[in-house]
Amino acid sequence: MPRVTAEYRASRRAELIAAATSLFAREGFHSTSMADITSESGWSSGAVYRYFRSKEELIGAVADTVLSGADEVFTRLLADGAAPSPARTVTAMVNGIVDQKLRALSPGLDPTRLAVQVWSEALRNPELSERTDQAYRRLRAHCAEVARRWQAAGRLPANAQPEHVGAVMLGVVQGFLLQHLLVRDTTTAGYLGGVDALFPSDTPASVAHLLNGSTTGH
Repeated sequence: MPRVTAEYRASRRAELIAAATSLFAREGFHSTSMADITSESGWSSGAVYRYFRSKEELIGAVADTVLSGADEVFTRLLADGAAPSPARTVTAMVNGIVDQKLRALSPGLDPTRLAVQVWSEALRNPELSERTDQAYRRLRAHCAEVARRWQAAGRLPANAQPEHVGAVMLGVVQGFLLQHLLVRDTTTAGYLGGVDALFPSDTPASVAHLLNGSTTGH
């Protein structure tokens, strides 16, 4: 009997995650059973359970795939010591979400629906909550590094906290995802136009005052 290689196992595991992703995005976590996943994948139930012992374990694997997708965006943005603007960073992250949608696993499937399901499931599943916390802390740290470099280039006030700026940048991206799914007239171009207006490449004096906590009246 030929020896099963690590590459073969990884490929088969990815096939199963793809089948589960398609079902979860279409039907939701709780309306999908392991029997449904077995049918979708075309595998035997024994083969499925060799890779994942439970649906919860498979949900965790799908969540990891969804939550780790933005890391490659930052690999490109921060290469060679680059200092991208917050607006450019948010734009790259949003476009990454859109690109993920275009690479959907089957016609009509929007894999970004999974992100909101992961957030909801994380509220009741401690293990998934930990995974989600770690993933978003990592993304927030990437955003904070963007802010840190932008600050070093003299484009953010000296007393701005990069970690706080990073948290807001991530929140803007998460806001796009929610509006994209829930508000029908949300367009990528329109949303990113708002990002450019809110976070211009050269921070005007009025915005700098706000970032510094200054007030101009009531």
